[in-house]
Order: sequence, then structure tokens, then C-alpha cells
Amino acid sequence: MVKVLIGTSSWSDHQYFYPQDLPKNQQIVYYSQRFPVVEINSTYYHLMPRRNFELWAERTPDDFVFDVKPHRQLTWHDRKNPPSDEAAQAFADVLEPLREANKLGALNFQLAPWVVHKPSNLDYLWRMRQNFPKDVFCVEFRHRSWYDDTHFKPLLEQLRAHDISLTIVDEPQIGSGSVPTDLRVSSSKLVLVRLHGRNKKMWYAKVKRSTQRFDYLYSREELTGWLRMMTTLIDRAQEIHVLFNNNARDYAVRNARQLRMILREFLPAADIPVLPMEDD
Repeated sequence: MVKVLIGTSSWSDHQYFYPQDLPKNQQIVYYSQRFPVVEINSTYYHLMPRRNFELWAERTPDDFVFDVKPHRQLTWHDRKNPPSDEAAQAFADVLEPLREANKLGALNFQLAPWVVHKPSNLDYLWRMRQNFPKDVFCVEFRHRSWYDDTHFKPLLEQLRAHDISLTIVDEPQIGSGSVPTDLRVSSSKLVLVRLHGRNKKMWYAKVKRSTQRFDYLYSREELTGWLRMMTTLIDRAQEIHVLFNNNARDYAVRNARQLRMILREFLPAADIPVLPMEDD
């Protein structure tokens, strides 16, 4: 059976989810008793010390998994400091506590939206892959040029050759800064699915916090649509991680719970772990 882990991007954004008196350093404990996977996206904003990863590994169950979003310098978001092998190695080193605990899931290289399909950017991608040779390496494209019919098929073959998994996304379909939900798989080891919501109004807006852009609650009907897509994916992957990034209010945790229930009821071929406190 294909293992399907459902969780959220970040564990600290969820308003109303945690007890009011819960210390912040215990949020990951509370979260990991209710979900089997989470994405660390604070690593995108800051180069975290190794000790942070040690503590997160210590405070979570043995089978808990962390997907990680690399630092913005490594994904071309920092225009003044382009990606370098030195920065990649420094980031790879601090992840070692998660590797040692067997809790490191996928590294999701979410490229900047201005990174288009061209040879130099492909070379960058292959070079970054070499810096993380033993890790599950995913790439999330954010410019539609990567999905152009003229080169998407050869791109998939190149990703397969470099053992890079194409991240599948759900997001508003509006302009070149959004990409389609394409279910083609470039690495069967692990397929990462990230659901950003469908807030068209705020997709290109200048916002103070990401919660404004991802302010969207999926309906049950929309999540049921993902049931059909998950049926396709379980025939193509050994493991699937589904992360909700609609991180306004408590929308991500609500939708993650809903999808978990839907898949358990209608997709018996999926192995969805049962956690001791998931329904409290």
C-alpha cells in the first residue's frame, strides 16, 4: 500500500488550533500527536542553527517526518546573493540531526516566480542536486514557462535522470506566475503535493504576511476532487506527502483533517497512519 502522509506547511501559523496556554516550544509536540508530517518553512527565511533541528527531532514521535523548504538564497529569491555551493553545503549540514533521526522527508526547492525555463537555470538545478545527493530532492516551479508543451516532456526526463521529484501544486490559475496541477511524476520514491488555496484576488497582491495570499478554505467538494487525483497518484508513487499551505486562521489544519477523512473512506488503497490524538 502507498503511504500517504497529510499535514500542513508550518506548524506555528494555525490560529485557534493550539490551547491558549501552550508554550510555543511545545507546539510541535502538540502538532505531531495529530499529524504525521509537517513542512518547516521558517528555514526559507532564516539560516537556522543545528540545535533547532536537534530539538525538533527530540520532541516528535519516532515516525514523524519533516519536509523542509530550503533557504531563499538557494532558490533565487535573494537577488543580491545568488545560490552557491558553499551556501548549499552549510544548509545541508544543519539538517543532519533530522537525517540521523530518520525524520528528514523531502527538500522542496520552491523556485522564485521569476526563474524561467532556460539552460542556465537547468544547470543551476542539477548543481543544487549534487549538494544533496542522498536526500529526497523536490522542485516546485512557479513560472508557467516550465510547463510549456514544447519542452515539458524532455524536462520530465531530465528530472528523472537527476532523481528530482516534481512538486505537484494546487493554486489559482492566473497568469504566468501560476502553474497547472500536473500529475506526471518524475520520481516514484516520494511525490510532494502542496495546496496553496485558490485565492485569485490576492495571488499577485503585495501583502505583509503570506496568510493574506493563502487566505482560502477548500470546500468538501474541492477536496473530493483531489480524491480522483490521488487515485491516479497512488499508482505512480511509493509515498505521497500532502501539505496544506492555506495558512490563514486554522484553514490548513481543518482541510488536512477533512482530506484525511475523505481518503480513508473512499481510497482504501492508501496507507494513512492513525495517530493517537488526531481527532480530539
